[in-house]
Amino acid sequence: MDERRRLIRVRTSHNKPAFKRRGLHRKVRLADVWRRPRGLHNKQRRQFWAKGALPGPGYGSPTAVRGMHPSGYEEVRVFSPADLEGLNPMTQAVRIAASVGNRKRGVIQDMAMEMGLKVLNAKDLTPQVGEAVAAEEEVSEDE
Repeated sequence: MDERRRLIRVRTSHNKPAFKRRGLHRKVRLADVWRRPRGLHNKQRRQFWAKGALPGPGYGSPTAVRGMHPSGYEEVRVFSPADLEGLNPMTQAVRIAASVGNRKRGVIQDMAMEMGLKVLNAKDLTPQVGEAVAAEEEVSEDE
């Protein structure tokens, strides 16, 4: 486990440039996602100095920790409480899918806590006091 933590630290402290799309600052409609420059005279493709780096294999993270969460856990996406069965709390952490509603999310979070699993995107599902008062006022105004 110590070797894995060291590799995660190496991955996060790695001096990797922000790979910017060519012409991103000129057009608002261009998304901030990498697109390979393909122009014949393109200076970034020809790797001129100060025109931005191109992604390459040397910028990759170590294979032992590739795709891991920065906390050192392997992420597992969960859609239902049945997906929690057979997970290892020492090496795996849970990320609840975005399409899961609050009722099922609460059940999944409770089960994960009982099993000792870490939930990476846990939500506070306790009802807020201000929301309950606002709901009562709306009912009284309708009458």
